[in-house]
Amino acid sequence: MHQPLAYIHPQSKIAKNVVIEPFVTIEKDVEIGEGTWIGPNVTIMEGTRIGKNCRVFPGAVIGAVPQDLKFNNEYSTAEIGNNVTIRECVTINRGTEDRNKTTIGNNVLLMAYVHIAHDCSIGNNAILANSTNLGGHVDIGEFAILGGGTLVHQFVSIGNHVMVSGGALVNKDIPPFVKAGRDPISYIGINSIGLRRRQFLPEKIQEIQELYRIIYLKSLNNTQAVNFIEAEVKASKERDEIISFIQDSKRGIMKGYFK
Repeated sequence: MHQPLAYIHPQSKIAKNVVIEPFVTIEKDVEIGEGTWIGPNVTIMEGTRIGKNCRVFPGAVIGAVPQDLKFNNEYSTAEIGNNVTIRECVTINRGTEDRNKTTIGNNVLLMAYVHIAHDCSIGNNAILANSTNLGGHVDIGEFAILGGGTLVHQFVSIGNHVMVSGGALVNKDIPPFVKAGRDPISYIGINSIGLRRRQFLPEKIQEIQELYRIIYLKSLNNTQAVNFIEAEVKASKERDEIISFIQDSKRGIMKGYFK
């Protein structure tokens, strides 16, 4: 169902039970899945894919070309998963030739005035609070939560189950399962509350805590810490995820906090 005051390009693909409110603009090469609601004054541009049961609030602009001077009008997409909530005035740019797409996972909440730049990837169940801004090529893991006003430098990676305090400037990679805050961005403990809410067992939380004591509190550099963990700590999914994240980090992981 759509209002007569909405503009929908005839080459777009809209599921039958999508609701489109007045003054919406939908360009060609757009796909929108079943059960999605598109609020008034939303602009959905060429190359956008939106999944099922999403909600897009007034003023959002999805799929605009990247704010990247190297962009040469190459074909790319902005791909939104299912059950995603996109609040007022969120902007999501499509990709460049680097990845050819910007991707938002399932069950993601993007609060008002969030900006997602080109070639970003947001994992399932992530929450980005109001006015969070991501540079290009940023990767955010599943169940990550970024507090309001967070600024994330281009090419930064943020791991699964991370909590970032509001107003943070994130210019280093943040490994999984931790809390990050202060200036410069620093380790301030593991995200134990978030892990408990997601049914991590107490012994698993304790295991993660011990791993980060080795990384941040034993006066070891990252290579030494990884080598120590591989030699001394029993393998587990969480152990291997932390090791892989550190080894794959391009910008280096954030430091520990010392007074």
